[in-house]
Amino acid sequence: MNGNQVQIKISVSEQFNNLLRLKAERLGLPVTQLVKYILTKDIEEEIPVYQASDKLEKISEKAIKDLPESKVIEDIDAFFNEA
Repeated sequence: MNGNQVQIKISVSEQFNNLLRLKAERLGLPVTQLVKYILTKDIEEEIPVYQASDKLEKISEKAIKDLPESKVIEDIDAFFNEA
């Protein structure tokens, strides 16, 4: 989940804030990082995981194997016009 980041502002009770702060201190983390971790762990359970087909697995394995033989194409139009 990279890309542009947005800021979310939440209000919590003073008691809850103290609990977050104490746990963050115990773990040696900023409170914001602890909150992100907790939310991420909760949301990860809802992210679907898809199994690649056998065909896609074979294509991917071949592409990885062929990677050392790849080359950088500086001008894509010229490359396809040569063919």
